Amino acid sequence: MKNALDFPKEICHNKAKSSPHSEKSVMKNDKKTLFGWCMYDWANSAYGTTIVAALLPNYFARAVVGDAGVTIAGQTFSATALWGYMLGASALIVFLCAPVLGAIADFSAAKKKFLVSFAYTGSLFATLLYFCTAGNVWLLILLFIGSQVCFVAANVFYDAFLPQIASPARLDAVSSRGYAFGYVGGGLQFAIALALVAMHDVIGISEAMAARIGIGMAGLWWAGWTLFTVKFVKESRPERRGAGETRDEPSDARLQWPDYLKIGVSRTIATAKKVRQFKHLTLFLIAYLVYNDGIHTVSTMATIYGTQELGLSTTVLMVTLLAVQIIAIGGALVFSRIAAFMGTKRTVMLTLLLWSGVVTYGYFTRTAPEFFLLGAIVGLVLGGSQALSRSFYGAMIPEGASAEFYGFYSVFSKFSATFGPLTFGFIAQVTGSARLSIISLMVFFLVGLVLLAFVDEEKAKVKQDF
Repeated sequence: MKNALDFPKEICHNKAKSSPHSEKSVMKNDKKTLFGWCMYDWANSAYGTTIVAALLPNYFARAVVGDAGVTIAGQTFSATALWGYMLGASALIVFLCAPVLGAIADFSAAKKKFLVSFAYTGSLFATLLYFCTAGNVWLLILLFIGSQVCFVAANVFYDAFLPQIASPARLDAVSSRGYAFGYVGGGLQFAIALALVAMHDVIGISEAMAARIGIGMAGLWWAGWTLFTVKFVKESRPERRGAGETRDEPSDARLQWPDYLKIGVSRTIATAKKVRQFKHLTLFLIAYLVYNDGIHTVSTMATIYGTQELGLSTTVLMVTLLAVQIIAIGGALVFSRIAAFMGTKRTVMLTLLLWSGVVTYGYFTRTAPEFFLLGAIVGLVLGGSQALSRSFYGAMIPEGASAEFYGFYSVFSKFSATFGPLTFGFIAQVTGSARLSIISLMVFFLVGLVLLAFVDEEKAKVKQDF
């Protein structure tokens, strides 16, 4: 029986012919390159699942902060509110840095270097979270924000490889397989961590210690499996510099960091001015900003919602999140097949309707079985909406400036990730309940759906000579 994650033979032997120093010298649809690219999703998804979505928010709420909350400047903050503010702060940092980093990476052909650097710095911060115990609120906040910034910054450069390693016809399939690899890898590491937490009495350690070990293990997992990306993903110097090139830009890429920074800023400004000329591309980015806000908030606030609002046990929360990972594997692959028949844009719109149903059901959820069913639906639509959004955007941008354009993609992604958690935390802080927080997310999905309906994919495409 064919493994669902195997790449079809027809995408493994398309060898691009060009000079050894051009961007096209990296073979599209090359089996080893695609495998190495997908393995980064396998590696970093352990952080996204175990640390961001599962163990850390639960551990932060129960062991580090506690029911009494934390008093800052005379104001008491609940764990739910603090978690939302932490996510928002880290997203804001990336929002400010991502476009410039992407422009620098395109100019210097250093996407891989940036990817690896952020990956290993982030995994170090994540591993150090193991040392945060009860009362270490500020240490945990600093380490988490550091790891989260590196996690999302690395993804700017990871995403930027997609249009360079996959042909246009394979973008949806490869993007979806990347997410599928991530759900398998992240789910496997999370299953190990969950088993450790569930068997803590047998092992002879406390539940808090088991959670800390699982969190530290996720950081090491991220670092270890990234070695496959280091080995198999190749990058060549681009033939042309891409969208934001300026006339006074030096031809020699061997420059000092201040020079790279200057070039990065100038190219970002130049690209931003020109992007505004493309109405439909800009409209898609705005739509994505809005609906991704809802997706990100549901994904990152679900565990702490179940912990503080629903009072569910750690076991129920962890089993539900493991089910999300397992179901999401199939969800990413199924929606890529649906997109082949319905079109990418219509399929993304379908997922947004389903997301609206998710938050409506979440508002009325009270019991463990209802929460588990909610998680199953989230797992079904999560991979599809994210993978297809990434490939839909990748089909519209110039390959030679992919990191720069994915820097803008990340700007919209992370700027949306700023509003959602901050709004969620604020409503929970003011009302004392997170139920109104979760139902308010429907606005993001419906507005994003309407905006996306007006996007014309062909008119949105940016030509290579942009």
